[in-house]
Amino acid sequence: MTSTKRILLTGASGQVGFELQRQLCLHGEIEAPTSQQLDLADPVAVENWLVERKPDLIVNAAAYTAVDKAEDETDRARRLNAELPAQLAAYCAEQGADLVHYSSDYVYPGSGTTAWSETSANGPLSTYGQTKLDGDQAIMASGCQHLIFRTSWVYSARGNNFMKTMLRLGREREALSIVADQIGAPTPARLIAQVTAMGLSQEIPSGLYHLAPRGETSWHGFAEAIFKMAEARGETLAIDQARLAGIPTTDYPTPATRPLNSRLDLSKLEKALQVKLPDWQSQLELTLAEYLEP
Repeated sequence: MTSTKRILLTGASGQVGFELQRQLCLHGEIEAPTSQQLDLADPVAVENWLVERKPDLIVNAAAYTAVDKAEDETDRARRLNAELPAQLAAYCAEQGADLVHYSSDYVYPGSGTTAWSETSANGPLSTYGQTKLDGDQAIMASGCQHLIFRTSWVYSARGNNFMKTMLRLGREREALSIVADQIGAPTPARLIAQVTAMGLSQEIPSGLYHLAPRGETSWHGFAEAIFKMAEARGETLAIDQARLAGIPTTDYPTPATRPLNSRLDLSKLEKALQVKLPDWQSQLELTLAEYLEP
């Protein structure tokens, strides 16, 4: 992808968007409109913004991520996850601009134990997953130069996420039950932004890439690691690790079905960047340090 000067960053207030502002500042002049400045749910407002600002690069970190609410708020989920990416891709194809977009492991059927590759058959189990897939496919069909980074289990030192929820509950409760049969790789927003910057700097080929740390765990295993690392850093927790129970997904019903297998094959991205991605444990250490240090 070519170097750019005018960057439109959507979703800048989110976990990934915040980290992108830090990583992409050397790539050009970033415009990161708030929801008050630009209503992404309004296609006319988006069109007007694009016509007036004429960005050379669009980094779309905006998404409808309330997985369960999406089962009821289907129109809004479709607009933000499918129609907005399609609109941005159409602009990029027409103007010769570049597009970076973020996708989800929820586009896969979640079966088996083999890591999904970028060419694996899709099979979303939820409205959220389907709308994310529709957005990806619209971008790929548009003809624009694009990088789609498909990731899993995003968390950071900011916003609402599993790591911060576990720390809060770990301070309040002696016992917890956590789902143990969903397997994936917890991915910090910081790593997503770092890889995005690398991909743009190295001008890797247009296409779809899986982006996550190496290794795998369950939500139960992720929680165990959070508590152990937090205590090692001097945090006082009420949780008794012996009473951290692992439960099946069937014991924790939700409106939207979650995939059991969220493993992602990282070989395409590692080959393109010529790097070995870090493991999820080292990334958790870094993220916890950022969150817990005064």
